Amino acid sequence: MADAGLRRRLEEVVGARIFQEGRLPVGFGLIGLSAQLADGRKVAVKARARGVDADLTLEAYMLEELSRQSALPVPRVLFAAPDLLVMDFIETDGGGITPGVERHAAELIAGLHATPRASFGYERDTLIGPLPQENPLSDRWIPFFRDHRLMAMARKAHAEGSLPAPLLARIDHLAERLEAFLLEPLHPSLLHGDLWTGNVLVRGGRVAGFVDPAIYCGHPEIELAFGTMFGTFGRAFFEHYESVLPLEPGFHEVRCGIYNLYPGLVHVRLFGAGYLDGVDSTLGRLGF
Repeated sequence: MADAGLRRRLEEVVGARIFQEGRLPVGFGLIGLSAQLADGRKVAVKARARGVDADLTLEAYMLEELSRQSALPVPRVLFAAPDLLVMDFIETDGGGITPGVERHAAELIAGLHATPRASFGYERDTLIGPLPQENPLSDRWIPFFRDHRLMAMARKAHAEGSLPAPLLARIDHLAERLEAFLLEPLHPSLLHGDLWTGNVLVRGGRVAGFVDPAIYCGHPEIELAFGTMFGTFGRAFFEHYESVLPLEPGFHEVRCGIYNLYPGLVHVRLFGAGYLDGVDSTLGRLGF
């Protein structure tokens, strides 16, 4: 439960007494709470633990951008400071991602991707989990993905000691040939950026909300690839998505694996060597 100091601060921020509280699952050194307020409201809270330097105003910024620029259901930000984020609580019923949920998610994500954006990247850098994500405004997708996603994450993983030099060399070799594998999209699309099961909230067989974004403008295919990485979305999702926005041939066979090298490297940095096998096998399938 929240310590007395955090509880007092929350009550000051929301302007009401906390009637009941519980834990929410969050990682990366953050404290997650749900709080039922005496005035009937319920809020979700993220707070920085001692010794953690994450800036929660960046998460608030990303949620507010998704709310401002799309129809995605996301929690409304009530208060944001570097060490504290308070949001509306999104009720769930514990339901899993059924084919019906997949179809609803596909409708929402296709709507997000269908709107043309001006440039790849974003007006400011963002985060994926706790890791910085650089977003210089760019005219072409493939160089952006190569330089500011794939190689940026690989070099940081190597510098930190989590990615061995031989794997870095193989990724670098692939990066030199990305133009032979990837496609430029019709236009940049705003992406949620971290589309996996834990960030999709479900209620009544529908998507109740998307949380923990890692936004930028990019190729929709990198978002769709991430949705397959942990089995979040399958056939029902892709059939419905492609009825709205058809995919070019070769996505599932080749490009999906290339794009999942990026979140794979994120997981290498955050969680260690257990994710190296996935990077190694993807590179091997591609002949690198």
